[in-house]
Order: sequence, then C-alpha cells, then structure tokens
Amino acid sequence: MTENYLNSLLPDEEDWVRQIEQQARQRNVPIMEPLGIQFLMQIVRMHKPKKILEIGTGIGYSALRMLQAYPSATIITIERDKARRSIALQNLQTYDRHHQIELIYGDALEQIKQLKDRQETFQLVFIDAAKGQYQRFFELIHPLVEKAGIVVSDNVLFRGYVADEASQYPSRYKNMINKLKSYNEWLSRHPEYHTTIIPIGDGVAISYKLSKQCIGMKGPEIDEF
Repeated sequence: MTENYLNSLLPDEEDWVRQIEQQARQRNVPIMEPLGIQFLMQIVRMHKPKKILEIGTGIGYSALRMLQAYPSATIITIERDKARRSIALQNLQTYDRHHQIELIYGDALEQIKQLKDRQETFQLVFIDAAKGQYQRFFELIHPLVEKAGIVVSDNVLFRGYVADEASQYPSRYKNMINKLKSYNEWLSRHPEYHTTIIPIGDGVAISYKLSKQCIGMKGPEIDEF
C-alpha cells in the first residue's frame, strides 16, 4: 500500500526514459525500480559528484538517469556482459551522452584495479552487479572513493529475502542471500564508513566515507545535561 502510494506521487517520465524502460522489459534486463532510481537520483542531486563510478552498466539506464540528475557529472561504468554492453553503447550514442559516460567492457574485479593504476578517484560509486561479489567490489573501490564520498549498493535486501528469516525462496538463491547478509553486516561495521540501509526498491545501502579525523568517532558518547 505504501509503495503504491509513493509510486503514484512520482513525476511523469520523459519519453526517452520510458523507451529504455520498455527496452529493459522486452529484453528481460533488470533495472532499478521507480522508487529506487528516484532515490538514487536524489542522492546525486544533493551530493553533486563530479565523477561517478558505476559497477554494472546493464543497458545504460542508471548511468543515464544519474547524468540526468546532475548533467555536470562524468561517469565511468563497467559491464562484463557483451550483449548488454552493446545495447548500452547504442543507448549512450542515441541520447548523445557517450562523451560524458565512459563504458568499459570487462570484469569489474579486474577493471577496478586498472582504474586504480590510472589514479582515478570518485565522489560517488554505484554498485549494481554480481550480488555475491559486493564485498570484494567494495574492498577494491575503497581506495578510489574520496573522503566524504558515497557508495551506493543496490539490491541489498533482494526481494525481501535477506531480511525475512522465515521467507521461502528458491534454493538457487541461498548462497547469494547469505553473501548479501554477510555484506550488510560487514558494511554496517566498517570503521571508515557510516552506512544506512533503506528499504526502498530492492533495498539500497548508502555508505558515507569518513574523514581521517572522524574515523574511530562513529559513536561518540553524549555528555549528560
């Protein structure tokens, strides 16, 4: 009921957005749910990151939406699926955003290391790729995230299965769900980030990178009045 109400308040989308959403449905490519993508775009609007790293391009939907939210940004996005990369490239060219969005083809675990060699740094990182690799992705991108930067991880509640111990789900998801649970717990205890998990869309984790002065002060004692 709450989700339906919030969806009813969302603004009408531009034609190009609806076209890519239809493209995703026709090709059975997962994209962020409406509330989730609007939430991500609001983070981008507020934080105004000059450089964004996206792990998991898909067909280019979320990269284009983030650029829509803050047109001054530049984005590097990584995709390992050849077919999706091809569609994403076409979409970036169709909507004339290929000069602001660099699409890298390959395994993110390897490509992130190359970005480190290039001495790239980012104010925002969006993780939306292989769910079982989230912690490894985070560990690799950590040195590339600037202080006061933000890491957004999508699908961390995965259809509600991660949070509901009593839920019945297909056995093929068991390993992934266990890894997501471990990731959420690890992320929540990370000494260099403040993390909040929001039950919106498929579950979104927002991790704020602390400055050196703030590390170790995540839970300061409050003096009594």
